[in-house]
Amino acid sequence: MEILKTLRGAADAYNRVSLILRIFCGIILGVLLSFLFPGLGGIAMLGDLFVGALKAIAPLLVFLLVISALSQGGGKLDSRFGMVIFYYLLTTFLAAFLAVLASFAFPVDLVLTAEATGEAAPPSGIAEVLGNLLLNMIANPLASIIDGKYLGILFWAVVFGIALKSVASGTTKTMFSDLADSVSQSVRWIINLAPFGIMGLVYASVSSYGVEIFTIYGKLVALLVSCMLIAALVINPIVVAISLRRNPYPLVFRCIRESGLTAFFTRSSAANIPVNMALCEKLGLDKDMYSVSIPLGATINMDGAAITISIMTLAAVHTMGIAVDLPTALFLSVLSTLAACGASGVAGGSLLLIPMACSLFGISNDIAMQVVGVGFIIGVVQDSLETALNSSGDVIFAATAEYYEWKKQGKPLPDFMTRK
Repeated sequence: MEILKTLRGAADAYNRVSLILRIFCGIILGVLLSFLFPGLGGIAMLGDLFVGALKAIAPLLVFLLVISALSQGGGKLDSRFGMVIFYYLLTTFLAAFLAVLASFAFPVDLVLTAEATGEAAPPSGIAEVLGNLLLNMIANPLASIIDGKYLGILFWAVVFGIALKSVASGTTKTMFSDLADSVSQSVRWIINLAPFGIMGLVYASVSSYGVEIFTIYGKLVALLVSCMLIAALVINPIVVAISLRRNPYPLVFRCIRESGLTAFFTRSSAANIPVNMALCEKLGLDKDMYSVSIPLGATINMDGAAITISIMTLAAVHTMGIAVDLPTALFLSVLSTLAACGASGVAGGSLLLIPMACSLFGISNDIAMQVVGVGFIIGVVQDSLETALNSSGDVIFAATAEYYEWKKQGKPLPDFMTRK
């Protein structure tokens, strides 16, 4: 009994500390342990277990939440939903265009070799990307849940949710609501252990790459990081400020802190969906809306991916000495936007879409795949920031669309948005 009482007291003390502070402590411990005790697989496994648990439960959570929201909702996917999609696509295009301008202002040379960089086959064009998206939408729903294919999960959840709204009894709808709530509670328990998982992830990254990742291809990393920070701290806030006529930074910083931080370390927008769901609830958003818009954002709100595709492609173009005019650069921005929206439907994510963009400039697939290899080298930084930008933006614009409707109806915004 004394042991149980001690464990319960330790758990209570742990839970009383803010999650952000616990995560920060996990980061520090991960760095220290990587230098003091390198090569301990058990510590690194904590990160694998954490990400694996989130990735395992997230597809089921999204499936049940969307079904429950649509089956019990009152037709609430109104103009707010259209606004969310508009924000997602607009900011993805602006991020791509920012990356193009930055690449012109600060051109980067790559060190390309003749070595092959992987066995995965990139898509041959935007038609193939869009085709993959459509095929993923109609994939077997059980296979989509098992494989974590969120387009298929979202599509079939919408179909089942609308069907249940039309034909199911109140008891059946309540059952799906209870199932969604029980899975949500399971996710909260997993997220509560995030400090241990993040400690393992940081330990594994620092043990594998050390600080060398910041010196190899340093200029390329700096360009990617700068563009992603500008997108997160300038472009997104401007869009929010224009829409709400309010200081956008309370919302932006809160989403970066509570969503972007965990996404940075998990490096998976899909795994971060439960975190975003919980944050939307804290922000007072309509569950009928965010249970659909957040999974959709994880699929099409890809600012970071658009930046990666544009910068890596233009780095290859500059290295090859190819001249690029303004119309072609604008077309690349549009192409990167469409390709980024399809990144989640292609194995390998945004990096494997680089060869498609390179083909616009006549760059061979062999050269383009070497650029992909460079992307994998810097992926520990690039992919982390990309995911943090993408995932935090999902909540920012879901909240912006919701709060815009509140203003139209004369409903006051949350206190944190109105403080001077």
